[in-house]
Amino acid sequence: MRALVITPDTPSGLALSETPEPDLTPDKVLVDVAEISLNYGEVSHARSGVAEAGEVHGWDAAGVVARTTEDGSGPAVGTRVVTFGFSGAWAQRRAVPVSEIAVVPDAVDLAVAATVPVAGVTALRALRRSGPLLGRRVVVTGASGGVGRMAVQLAARAGAHVIAQAKRGDGLAELGAHEVVANLDGLEPASVDVVLDNVGGGQLVRAWDALAPGGVIQSIGWTSGEPATFQPYATVGAAKSLTAFNMGPELGPDMAYLLDLVAAGQLRVDIGWRGSWQRYDEAANALINREVSGKAVLSVD
Repeated sequence: MRALVITPDTPSGLALSETPEPDLTPDKVLVDVAEISLNYGEVSHARSGVAEAGEVHGWDAAGVVARTTEDGSGPAVGTRVVTFGFSGAWAQRRAVPVSEIAVVPDAVDLAVAATVPVAGVTALRALRRSGPLLGRRVVVTGASGGVGRMAVQLAARAGAHVIAQAKRGDGLAELGAHEVVANLDGLEPASVDVVLDNVGGGQLVRAWDALAPGGVIQSIGWTSGEPATFQPYATVGAAKSLTAFNMGPELGPDMAYLLDLVAAGQLRVDIGWRGSWQRYDEAANALINREVSGKAVLSVD
């Protein structure tokens, strides 16, 4: 089968080439991949030079079940599904455990479904881990990206006052943001309750200063690539938390929940770039350079 394979001597660290079929064990579902969604973290990893040559990379993919599990616990052949895993998405076929699959409602396009796993579940679980949101002030940094745009909607849906930070605030107010800011410099000290931080660096320091006692920062990304330098005693005072975030496994139920919201028109997915997987370099460059509002999706052809 064809796949985007880690190839260190190329500019993007990837090349389309032939690779062996995925390892299909009895407990896995084989999926014919139709759409792939790119994430900043996996694209950065592919370019880092540390990924193993020959590896089929990629996390998010949607397609159609070609073979179900031997015990019949998986979706039936022909079912449209979205899948997650920490490898294997950027290929014509992938084998996935049932726990990392969700059935795609008829009303949802497969390209839209492909954007849900990492971006949607990260936003959903980070907000859940932050406690009740009704009436609280929630900051989402890097809000123009895939995770950020979903987090803005989910936080607003939960009754929060949402402050979206983005260099380009394209459509964030329409998604539910009550305030859209270019940076956090204007926030008063101790004025927000929850921060979902995608950026790191100096932005994380400013978010800490704005966090109220009892508040929490969920560190879900670090796209700035810059260190965060805190002033002496910045972390001494009334209790508040900076929490390391890991999305965790078994995304199936949460993906299904988010897809139901999409099908009902209660969660919007913005695809800012879409094209053939043969144009991977173009899509990856646009994503890394923050030229994409929302998600970048590749069609397997």
